[in-house]
Amino acid sequence: MEPLRPSDYDDGTSAPPPQQPVLGVVGLARFVWRQLTSMRTALVLLLFLALAAIPGSIVPQRSSDPNGVKAWERDDPELFTLLDSLQLFDTFSSVWFSAIYLLLFISLIGCILPRTSHHLKALRQPPPAIPARLERLEHFRSVEVVGDPETLVASAARVIKKRGYRIASTQEGVSGERGYLRETANLVFHFALVSILIALGLGTGFKYQGQRIIIEGQSFTNQLTSYDTFNPGRFFSEASLEPYSLTLTTFRPTYQFDLATGRPNPLDFAADIRVTDATGTTGSVLRVNEPLDVDGTSVYLLGNGFAPWVSVTSPEGELVFSQPVAFLPQDGNLTSLGVVKIPDGLETQLGMVGFFYPSAITLESGALASVYPEPDQPVLTFNVFEGDLGLGEGIPRNVYALDTEGLTQITGGDTGTKSLVLALGESAELPDGRGSVEFSELRRFISVDVHRDPTQLPVALSAGFIFAGLCVTLFVTRRRVWIRVRKGSGRDSRTIVEFAALARGDDPGLAVELEKMVADFSQDAESRMEQR
Repeated sequence: MEPLRPSDYDDGTSAPPPQQPVLGVVGLARFVWRQLTSMRTALVLLLFLALAAIPGSIVPQRSSDPNGVKAWERDDPELFTLLDSLQLFDTFSSVWFSAIYLLLFISLIGCILPRTSHHLKALRQPPPAIPARLERLEHFRSVEVVGDPETLVASAARVIKKRGYRIASTQEGVSGERGYLRETANLVFHFALVSILIALGLGTGFKYQGQRIIIEGQSFTNQLTSYDTFNPGRFFSEASLEPYSLTLTTFRPTYQFDLATGRPNPLDFAADIRVTDATGTTGSVLRVNEPLDVDGTSVYLLGNGFAPWVSVTSPEGELVFSQPVAFLPQDGNLTSLGVVKIPDGLETQLGMVGFFYPSAITLESGALASVYPEPDQPVLTFNVFEGDLGLGEGIPRNVYALDTEGLTQITGGDTGTKSLVLALGESAELPDGRGSVEFSELRRFISVDVHRDPTQLPVALSAGFIFAGLCVTLFVTRRRVWIRVRKGSGRDSRTIVEFAALARGDDPGLAVELEKMVADFSQDAESRMEQR
């Protein structure tokens, strides 16, 4: 038997199932925007950006180490193809790194602008009114004093304002608030972070970096064709190269021989430089980690070595080659490797691969070695090759290397003719009357890095603001205080003054602040009563 129910009873079985509202394109876009512009997303993107930068320090980058990239391609072609498809050799310009970078930029802007608007509105608003039940707050004090309420309210206003609070006075009492500097500093921190992103994103496009070897007595002019290697930014223009020149007068290394290890320790490297620009000519000293600032560019000392002056004479006695040649150091004692190419003046082109030993000794095996990086007994040796050097093919060639493929070796190795061995001031005849080679002089060279980075100043300023904003955020606290003055109910007409304080977050010093405020108020009220 069914229970009695009213005729309009509905048990819910006939009702349609609940339907969720359709989000739609606009709603979905708003949801994605809110998620992207949340501070949590910004922190996650910042972490991803740091992780994405790791490959840039593990594998060589085309922008900074093209030779390292070629070495990877030569040594492991399969792995190179895989990494190159992932753009790991162009980490900082890759699609995925740029995407994280742009998303972080948008996220920070979306976080900062609403907070800035809210902060500006909060600055224009008065401190909050006195709560009805101050005694419910954790930090609360109540004292009884003698005096009329108007005088005590004035004393309360003076005390709170003196302690750095913004105040709002009423007949009931005084409200005070301070610590807005904390939020201001937090916004400064984030604006500075955005400034760094902008500076790095745009400024790096205008920077350039180039390297050049300068031999004693020779000059380097700041123009594109003068660099040995040059890495420009994407917005670089040759017109941005400031006109100046650097001349290496002398290079002065200082070594100290370590008796324990038997090796020389470098103490100082000093290059005397003559700088010529639009203002005139000045002398400067270039040292390691002490760059020269020349017309907005920084010139760094990277390395040094020797440049033997090599002269080649034809069989007819005509001088076909005579200049210093930079030999690149191979070890700490400056055993150096160099190449001399003679494209003209002889019947066939000659290429010479040489070793330079500043302080040469002969080992038991008969090979030469250098025992000290100073030229105590300089010796120069050459293996000579002849044939087409490929200089007329229009293909760039490395001046510090000789491609011996297709060349015929005529001295050293398995030729049966000894390598040319020259002491300073000596000369030697080339085989079969091809001419002669002379080692006539020894000079030094330095390698410099010329760097222009317009992001340095804005990044440094932004980093300073980040540090300052972080410090203020950590050490400034947000506090609110209230003092209520009300007439007591007793016959002695004493006035009850209630004190309360509230902090946003944990504030260990809030109780001490309240006690100091009570003490200052009592002292001010007593002094006012005595004056009356």
